Amino acid sequence: MTTAKDIMHPGAHWLPSHETLDRAAQLMRELNVGALPIADADERLCGILTDRDIVVGCVAMGHDPSKITAADMAKGTPRWIDAGADVDEVLHEMQDHQIRRLPVIENKRLVGMISEADLAQHLSEDQIASFAEHVYAPTR
Repeated sequence: MTTAKDIMHPGAHWLPSHETLDRAAQLMRELNVGALPIADADERLCGILTDRDIVVGCVAMGHDPSKITAADMAKGTPRWIDAGADVDEVLHEMQDHQIRRLPVIENKRLVGMISEADLAQHLSEDQIASFAEHVYAPTR
């Protein structure tokens, strides 16, 4: 059985919720990623911040990214998957919630992220087509 841990990109980094969006953007550039999971003071997942969130939710609104924190941008219930979950569970979680990035948790610790690129490397063409159909379909 192929698991989430088998297909994830290992070594994901937390973004502390108190960090500002300009620091988040710098970290994204350094790590060459487009999203970072946001951690609270107890290193629990409290959201995911994307480069698009910074641009659309902060800069385009006329806000100063050096004054807005990751916690300010964290909204809703963050989705995640256990490292031992099988690929069908990963796809189900991502498709049902129309998300493109999924943190992988093992023993209450972030161990990686699954992105569309990771899926493309590990899934069949039929699985990828189904994923794209569900995730990119108009909001239900």
